[in-house]
Amino acid sequence: MVKTTDDDDNQERGTGMNAYARAAQNYSSMKVQSSVEDASPHRLIQMLFEGALERIAQAKGAMQQGRHSQRAELVRKAVNIVMALQGSLNDNEGGQLTADLDALYDYIVRTLLAANMHSDESKLDECGRLLGELKSAWDGIADQAR
Repeated sequence: MVKTTDDDDNQERGTGMNAYARAAQNYSSMKVQSSVEDASPHRLIQMLFEGALERIAQAKGAMQQGRHSQRAELVRKAVNIVMALQGSLNDNEGGQLTADLDALYDYIVRTLLAANMHSDESKLDECGRLLGELKSAWDGIADQAR
């Protein structure tokens, strides 16, 4: 009988993670799915803001550590989340506010892409600040959304 390490086992399966990490990832995925299924429309938008802010913070960390491919992936995820926020705008009812938010989300997407292209932490910070302000405003209307 040949004894293998987790690394050998992971390489053999091509997963890159041990059984505990896979279980934790599956649990996390189920937890998020359950949260999404149970969430109000207002809470779903909050979750999108939280996800974008988390990815931006992680991208900044990857940038500082020189992990370029991870940074690019995290920025891509943040861009997708911001685009989902943009897609959630109601053109029929929002009027000028919708147009302004649409332009702001477009600016954030372009700035995230520029941050990634030029490894510019200050651009990531700017996007995080803008999204943080939007999230704070969104959080402030929670009672009205019920």
